[in-house]
Amino acid sequence: MDEGVKEQIQNESKRHSATVEFMLRFVRDKPLGTFGAIIILLTIVVAIFANFLAPYDYKAFELVDSFQSPSIHHLLGTDNLGRDILSRMIIGTRISCVAGFGGAAIATAVSVLIGASSGFLGGIVDIVVQRFVDGFMCFPALIIVMSVMAILKPGLLQVVLVLGITGGISGSRIVRGAVIGIKQNIYIEASRAIGCTPSQILRRHIMPNIMAPIIVMFSVSVGSMILAEATLSFLGYGIPPPMPSWGGMLSLEGRRYMLQAPLMAVWPGAALAFVVYGVNMFGDALRDMLDPRLKGGLGSYRKPKITKQKSKA
Repeated sequence: MDEGVKEQIQNESKRHSATVEFMLRFVRDKPLGTFGAIIILLTIVVAIFANFLAPYDYKAFELVDSFQSPSIHHLLGTDNLGRDILSRMIIGTRISCVAGFGGAAIATAVSVLIGASSGFLGGIVDIVVQRFVDGFMCFPALIIVMSVMAILKPGLLQVVLVLGITGGISGSRIVRGAVIGIKQNIYIEASRAIGCTPSQILRRHIMPNIMAPIIVMFSVSVGSMILAEATLSFLGYGIPPPMPSWGGMLSLEGRRYMLQAPLMAVWPGAALAFVVYGVNMFGDALRDMLDPRLKGGLGSYRKPKITKQKSKA
């Protein structure tokens, strides 16, 4: 076999073994983070197979079955129109996942685009861009989002774009700080000395070294986007009915009939709290594992075992 092929196979095996070792260390050292990862995985699975998991059509209603308590036929009960709450919760999981992961992906891309270019170029470009970011951050984010959503028509695509762009502008400061801290290193000066272009330096040397904070920023942003979508739906600027979302279920039926049927508000509120808790736990654990300043030399908070050697007489 050719030497180049052998070396490529060895590199691939080392990469896979490093990934498996990282996952095992994550499960061993971060039980809460592992629990959060399981919550995220289950949420994604439910969102993907929502149409198959929902026992009833989320739009089907029977007024004679309204305000039913949890039973065998309706595990979470029914709402004011006799619609199955479990089916609407399952379909609402898809809305929350699209809003959370889609908004976080757009926010991360916008943050990298603004923060990396501003921090790397510096000078007048950095000054102009950062003054724009300062002016944007002076206004409350909710007021900006509500104003834009009042101009646009309510919808899932509009919510994801608005939340992603506004969150990305505010999060660009994190990427800018990471880029400024890296571009002062000696290997960046050495790459300039051998004739690398700015795009090559940014792509080959800076971006790989800021992937850890970018990954952590994405994981933390998912929970924020889910809560932001729920807030917009609660205020009437989010997903229009009859499409269910957890925030909309809280604001429309849940708030109106809270005293008559309190479970209508308990289920979507518990789902929001549960998923956001899992995402935050996973993001916090991932930050601890990827940040070299926190994990130390061994990649863990655990202290290495020190074996005492018996002294020879």
